[in-house]
Amino acid sequence: MDERGLHRLIGTIIDPERLSDDCAVIPCGNLLMVASTDMLHETTDFPAGMTDWQVGWMAVAVTLSDIASMGAVPGQVLLAVGLDRPERLAGIMTGARDCCTAFGAELVGGDLDAHRELTIVSTGLGTVRPEHIARRRGARPGDVIAVTGPLGEAEAALAGYEQHRKELLEPQPRVAEGESLGRAGVSAMMDISDGLALSLYDLLAVNDCGFAIETARLPLPAGVPEQEGRELALHGGGDFELLFTAPADIFPVPGVRTHVIGRVIPERVVLADGKPLERRGYLHEWGG
Repeated sequence: MDERGLHRLIGTIIDPERLSDDCAVIPCGNLLMVASTDMLHETTDFPAGMTDWQVGWMAVAVTLSDIASMGAVPGQVLLAVGLDRPERLAGIMTGARDCCTAFGAELVGGDLDAHRELTIVSTGLGTVRPEHIARRRGARPGDVIAVTGPLGEAEAALAGYEQHRKELLEPQPRVAEGESLGRAGVSAMMDISDGLALSLYDLLAVNDCGFAIETARLPLPAGVPEQEGRELALHGGGDFELLFTAPADIFPVPGVRTHVIGRVIPERVVLADGKPLERRGYLHEWGG
């Protein structure tokens, strides 16, 4: 059983529409509030060699990336820290604060207790005008498929390509890009933290159309052999770029670097170079 399967179980208990985006969407006066929460564990989510400052930065960055994918402006972040050693707290909180500051958010509180394994839960809030919100649902046949930057860089660092170490340890959520794309009128959007292939299947699950990409058009990690780089770009996790669909006439979007990698098609299938794309990427799994 993987996490997507368990999401379907949750959808039998609460409204499944609540599970279809990177954030929950809550009416808030004339605006919409978006809310996201992420849980990170030392052994599975923080690569070896990270400083405590980088741990705090990443814990916030993953949540701000979700907010960015909705076209929203980040507001407040809460951080709950299950702390293994008290001397780590200052570095973690400083990194979290610095990430908030860099992307226009504010660290406003949270919770603290003792854990055997460092575990951090970050919760972020943002706001967006109803006409500018970007959802996963909304792709239309004929739309282009695009991403905001190179894919596979974090996985390349894990594979030993040290030039991509910063992308792995200090990821940059595409907050300004997400807001600009929402205002420009993208039809669907999400972040790519679990890999491009899985993300395309996530879009497939909530849209009545399909997605066909051309692997020759993928922006690959620099300095990696092309075949290996293409594999990392398709299936590697840890990227903080945005995946979106949009009418071709919205381009160029001022201030946003975009790479068109394919087109939305009527058939409900995910294709790469005309063949079914393997549904594989970063997934939490349970045995048994």
